[in-house]
Amino acid sequence: MGISIAICELDSDESLCKEGKLSILKARLDDVSGYEACADYDEVVSAADAKKAMGGDWDAFLKRNRLDAEKESFLLGKIKNEEDAAKLRGVASKEYSGWIDLSCLSPEQAKAVKNKAGEDNLMSQWNTIPLDETNAICGKCVMSWDKGRGCLGNFGPENSQLPEIAAKHNCAIVASVPELAKSGKKLTPEEAKQLSTECKVLREKLPEEGKSPARRYGGVVDRLEIVADLCASKGVRLYFL
Repeated sequence: MGISIAICELDSDESLCKEGKLSILKARLDDVSGYEACADYDEVVSAADAKKAMGGDWDAFLKRNRLDAEKESFLLGKIKNEEDAAKLRGVASKEYSGWIDLSCLSPEQAKAVKNKAGEDNLMSQWNTIPLDETNAICGKCVMSWDKGRGCLGNFGPENSQLPEIAAKHNCAIVASVPELAKSGKKLTPEEAKQLSTECKVLREKLPEEGKSPARRYGGVVDRLEIVADLCASKGVRLYFL
């Protein structure tokens, strides 16, 4: 596994994704009981019920709807023939995905559902934007520090020798990157200034370690300095993961 460099982009109002990421549309719960009216679901028909409903027309039903006879169930939305879909609607059942539309809840209910779901089970407006569009937005964002590719960049493998080299030259933050990645600790803008200073030291000292380390880690030091300078100037935290 490799280690990545990331920033807390939502610390800055200049982040073009901030509004979209803070606009939470849905939350996912393991049990949607009590929220069924606002929960996403699929209408599903078991193969046994469908076969019973279709009777002698079963084989023709499969053919005209391009369905696999080995399937144990079918999504009603995948039934292409409208007459067939109408016939099966009465035997369809709802299978909830767990996603709840927060817009149809009261503010108090929405807050409770978000808290119960946790951050990893929330869908923001940003999540609904196609990848090519988000890439274009990131490319124009001042917080996109990795050559316009976004606000997440590569540090290197977990066994990188750069932290060991940094320790030799008293560059405490770079030396502790593996531990920072494990802890998820956020570095303050003031610590970002220190990181930038360490990068200048390492750029000077790397050639003393030999041509190979200088070539291998020079780009990493450059990326660290770029992100450190950005975070220090914009008042944004950074971290490793």
